[in-house]
Amino acid sequence: MKQILYVILLIFSSISGFSQDDGNPVKFSQDFRKISDTEYELIMKADIFEGWHVYSQKTDAGGSLPSEFTFKKAGEDYELIGETVESETIIEYSDVFEVDETFFKDEAIFTQRIKLLNPDVNQVNVNLFYQVCKEVCIPADYDFSFVFDGSVASGIPTSVDERSQMMGSALQLDLQNKTLLNNVSDDITVGSGLWKIFGLGFLGGLIALLTPCVFPMIPLTVSFFTKHSEKKSKGIANALLYGFFIVLIYFLLSIPFHLFDSVDSQILNTIATNIGLNVAFFLIFVFFAFSFFGYYELTLPSSWANRMDAASTKVGGGIGIFFMALTLAIVSFSCTGPILGGLLGSTVLGEGDVATNLSAGMTGFGVALALPFALFALFPAWLNSLPKSGGWMTSVKVVLGFLELALALKFLSNADMVGGWGILKREIFLGIWIVLFVLLTLYLFGILRFPHDGPKGKSPLVRKGFGLISAAFSIYLLSGLLNFSNLKMLSGFPPPHFYSIFETESDCPLGINCFKDFEEGLAFAKKEQMPILLDFTGWACVNCRKMEENVWSESDIYPIIKDEFVLISLYIDDREELPQDQQFDYQFESGRVKSIKTIGQKWGTFQSINFNAASQPYYVLISPDLEVLNKAVQYTDRDEYRNWLLQGLQQFNETRNISGQ
Repeated sequence: MKQILYVILLIFSSISGFSQDDGNPVKFSQDFRKISDTEYELIMKADIFEGWHVYSQKTDAGGSLPSEFTFKKAGEDYELIGETVESETIIEYSDVFEVDETFFKDEAIFTQRIKLLNPDVNQVNVNLFYQVCKEVCIPADYDFSFVFDGSVASGIPTSVDERSQMMGSALQLDLQNKTLLNNVSDDITVGSGLWKIFGLGFLGGLIALLTPCVFPMIPLTVSFFTKHSEKKSKGIANALLYGFFIVLIYFLLSIPFHLFDSVDSQILNTIATNIGLNVAFFLIFVFFAFSFFGYYELTLPSSWANRMDAASTKVGGGIGIFFMALTLAIVSFSCTGPILGGLLGSTVLGEGDVATNLSAGMTGFGVALALPFALFALFPAWLNSLPKSGGWMTSVKVVLGFLELALALKFLSNADMVGGWGILKREIFLGIWIVLFVLLTLYLFGILRFPHDGPKGKSPLVRKGFGLISAAFSIYLLSGLLNFSNLKMLSGFPPPHFYSIFETESDCPLGINCFKDFEEGLAFAKKEQMPILLDFTGWACVNCRKMEENVWSESDIYPIIKDEFVLISLYIDDREELPQDQQFDYQFESGRVKSIKTIGQKWGTFQSINFNAASQPYYVLISPDLEVLNKAVQYTDRDEYRNWLLQGLQQFNETRNISGQ
């Protein structure tokens, strides 16, 4: 499991584009020593946060990524004298990669001697690619710029050209009343959102209990504790401890995600908008689904379970019980793994602090899984009322397989909308879902069968009941496909209405006239003297769709947005490239340079530097004179959003009356 988490998190971090501006646990400084008129010694220092380490240039191949220097224009303006010298390193064997790894702790100092070939050269630029690790690893790079002016070294990072400086300055707004933005209303996502995620995890755990990997273990495990203990109270205590360790183990699985979140709160959120990862999730969920259909078995190496089982027998006591719980987690992975994958996927598709949400979900999953072990230990007579294992558990797995396929399609839809491929429009998405749930209905009524199904017999009444529910849901989807229903119950999952195979009057939410460029929208607002509703959104943003379809569509809110405000919707995850003459490099205050090549990169940077925010949805009301009218809001309920709109409109009108406009 450690290797799997390591690789997954490394992929996530690589794609997210980690940088020093985002809270990197490595801080750089530089200096140089003048040896002669043409020779210098460049000194590059990295201060590493406690617990983290950076890999050497000379770490063994096959392990973590080594540090690598690129000396720009070496051989043209100057030549390198010898190799880059490193300060003291540490060598340790890696159990993950099974090689010796060489790395730095606390600090790393690199020195490189150079000889100028051109006496007019007064600046040398060096790029360092490195990997910083603390159980999980983050690849990143940093630019050093050495400016030679007599014996003075400048620590200023590489600057951008004059054109980029002008375009970067144009992104910065001179906002008035900016302090109002410090009070962002997001109580729903922080408060009740966690309980919803916990409930989702708890539901997943209850479903996992009904699978053939877990259900038969309940009476066996409880009987073991109650019958193999000298006292009944001791057996009950051991069973309760066993349940506690189950919860603890699933909670601990979320800890690596907190390591990322503590470094960069947006690393995991980028998954929801990354095309490659969404396609990867789609393929993984399809793979999970067919394992539930019985075409192959999804298991962790049996040696892991054997080692844990042996450890539980050898150690005994509380530690032994912990290893017993760990053995259950490993043995049941073929059934719990896809469910946990669905939990991770649902968390990624949501908004807010992904790592905290995942911990809530994992804890809920563990509580549901541990609950029967504790309850049946307290009331062993209840074991007699448990249904016997049988074919019904196979039916549970197949139903989960269809749900996995439905969720998989959401990830493919994300990639399609963000990439602008246009292959999975709303009607096609709903059509495939209808086919899936019709097939599920046929299975539940015994018409469709899979490889691990037993002999055909009379379908139980409960199974027919779920078949009717599936049939009703198929009809509900069909009503949405034929526009007889707006499918509010599913808001956020299917593509938005304007993402259609048919021509629509507007490609804006709910057909409202909107602008997708801030300057164009601002110019129109100045001309009409109307307030602006600034909508930071995303193609793959589930909560953005929920707000549009469940809140904006309300009869007492829709007219306000449509008639009283100029709507500017900026898509942060839009991967469409900007025209060549609009691409530029943006330099942050720290000196880091970010290339702005796509529409999403432009508006994401715009949101970050002006509103100090990076999440979506994010709504701001401003006047044409760039006065912030009230606090910003995020995902919220109907009443709060309506009051927020009216308060902003009132503030705008009062300001106009005072100014005499």
